Amino acid sequence: MFTIISLVLLLVWACGKKSDPNSVSENAVIQDADGTLALSMENATCYSDIVNPSSNTAEWNIVVSKPGHFRVWLSSATKDTTDLSYANSVKISLLDKLLEVNPECDKVVLNSDKVSFPYFRADSYVGSLYISEPGEYSIQVISEKVLSKKAMNSSTSCLGDTKLMSVILAPMTR
Repeated sequence: MFTIISLVLLLVWACGKKSDPNSVSENAVIQDADGTLALSMENATCYSDIVNPSSNTAEWNIVVSKPGHFRVWLSSATKDTTDLSYANSVKISLLDKLLEVNPECDKVVLNSDKVSFPYFRADSYVGSLYISEPGEYSIQVISEKVLSKKAMNSSTSCLGDTKLMSVILAPMTR
């Protein structure tokens, strides 16, 4: 009899304890009200390889509440908008999709509060991604411009004239 009562109590306790479907990872980036996901390098988890910087990786957990098609942009701070000086292609992966691009300046953003003189903000179109369902996902960027936080904040860093600032997923409209 004690065993049956214990099993019933355990079953009631287990069924009553629901996981919170709205809980997300501690540092997850939440989608803006307009559907944009702005992924700043400052908020990324970065992995750097001094020997082979072309494999440096930045990673974010993102929470998508409005799925759909997204245009993917790289945002760079640069002194020369005609040559962004990426030595290797940049790879972006989400789910089973891999985008790869040699960044070029597709759009200069004037009066950006993210950069100061002598730098300009240059956005490079990477491609598009489709996210079919709401949920939490992991996105990665692989580039030699991914640096440790210490190197990014250094005024005498080896960034040259360009540094990777963010990845932007902008919802596509019909």
